[in-house]
Amino acid sequence: MRALQIQQFGPPSVLRLVEVPDPVPSPGNAVVQVTAASINPSDVVNVAGRFPQTTLPRVPGRDYAGTVIAGPAEWIGKRVWGSGGDTGFTRDGTHAEFLEVPVASLTETPSTLSDAEAASIGVTFIAAWCGIIEYAHLAAGETLAVIGAAGGVGSAGIQIGRSIGAKVFGVDRAPASLADAFVTGDNSAEQIRNLTHGRGVDVVLNAVGGPTFEPGLKMLAHHGRMAILASPAQRQVPIDVLDFYHNESQMFGVDTLRRDLTASAKILRALSPGFENGSLKAPVIHSVVPLEQAVAAYTQVAEGASGRVVLAPGLIATRSGS
Repeated sequence: MRALQIQQFGPPSVLRLVEVPDPVPSPGNAVVQVTAASINPSDVVNVAGRFPQTTLPRVPGRDYAGTVIAGPAEWIGKRVWGSGGDTGFTRDGTHAEFLEVPVASLTETPSTLSDAEAASIGVTFIAAWCGIIEYAHLAAGETLAVIGAAGGVGSAGIQIGRSIGAKVFGVDRAPASLADAFVTGDNSAEQIRNLTHGRGVDVVLNAVGGPTFEPGLKMLAHHGRMAILASPAQRQVPIDVLDFYHNESQMFGVDTLRRDLTASAKILRALSPGFENGSLKAPVIHSVVPLEQAVAAYTQVAEGASGRVVLAPGLIATRSGS
């Protein structure tokens, strides 16, 4: 089969399109023919060598959609989707024509989604779900502020919050149309307080970290909870411990890399009804390209492409490369 491979760490240009043996499922596993696999920022960072658990050579890629072609008879021919914090790091990932996965991780693709859409959902929605539902336990009737609302995780968080009946405030430099209300600027915490009549919000989903850490804490109502998903620009931040404990606040760290294919599948199954009934929508897709254009596609993601960039292993590149 054809697969992208990291043979040495570096920029996207180090990726190689190679021929490797087709996977043969070991007991308890199945093989999926990959029809779509999105590129996440963490995939780009993985190619750069920022994850110590990644061994070389390695096929990158976390999210996928496709069709089961080998494994238990009851799964053959079914459309499936998946994601995992192990794929592309400690086991070969999704940026290939075929993928071996545990049978326990197989999850049927919602009928409302194309393969490209299904392959664009995994990491961002899983991260938002973990922060909002698993850790912060946001409930109907509560309030949620999403910091980084215009990004992939932020957009997913807004949708998840609204789908369970919470009032959602978006916080970002650019408007997030899905939110019930939106704030921007350096005084975002004050604005959130004003919008909630001084109370603050029950939950903050912080997909930015760093300079937004302290404002996020100041947005919290009494007994408020903040889930933190990232902090690429600033690892250490100050915290007013007195205010933190007087407010009886809680903080949670969320790392999707801790959830392998099987653990991630449980979350995708919980999300599926929302995509089936239309309360959740797939991200906007920027482009769908063949494996031959993977280096350019990875570069687009590294440069902050607006929308999801998806690899389609079955798509054949034209001679012009377009």
